Amino acid sequence: MKKNRSFCDLGFAKVDLERQKRRGFAEVIYCPGKTKIQIKQISGQLLKNKQPLLLTKLERGTFIYLKKSFPKLRYNVLAKIGYLAHKQNFLAKGLVLVICAGTSDIPIAEEAAVTLGIMGNRIEKLYDVGVAGVHRLMKHIGLIRKARVIIVVAGMEGALASLVSGLVSCPVIAVPTSCGYGANFGGLSALLTMLNSCSAGVSVVNIDNGFGAGYFASLVNSPIVHGS
Repeated sequence: MKKNRSFCDLGFAKVDLERQKRRGFAEVIYCPGKTKIQIKQISGQLLKNKQPLLLTKLERGTFIYLKKSFPKLRYNVLAKIGYLAHKQNFLAKGLVLVICAGTSDIPIAEEAAVTLGIMGNRIEKLYDVGVAGVHRLMKHIGLIRKARVIIVVAGMEGALASLVSGLVSCPVIAVPTSCGYGANFGGLSALLTMLNSCSAGVSVVNIDNGFGAGYFASLVNSPIVHGS
């Protein structure tokens, strides 16, 4: 193992120790494709350097394995995300609202919510308010218009992001999910709908990328961005 001020070289991975200073949050571990031992060693280096831990797409079996070495590690079973923060201060002043279209979209919405929480954001959740029953969304219009930034998670045709954006003045981050029948093409139909939104102010992340949406929303909501 080689270590300098900016990263730690484990041979199979070079753990970025300056990312928190550079980007506002530590390196995040994407778990698929990594062995349990690799994940454990990367996690250990981050914790050794007093950095928060966020592990995305983490299987429960791997979490149980890691918990033996890191007893304070927590796990959101819906989002398949592990996390451990030394302290969790609400750094950003604005509200981030996480909206999802259907119950099947909740796991991706939860991934965004956990990401936002560990990054110090104040969040609210509004689940199962898709376009098949738009009255469910409109009942919460007061909450929707209080948000500084909104994440909209939707599968099927992905129309909810455009609808929400047309109701508010704040930025909307759209997350297409792979939820849907055959012609959904694993989330591609929702992705294309969101990319073709006629409502200005909608930014789109990749399919099932709740983490990416949460990270970007945190940047938008950052006190540095807003000069506060």
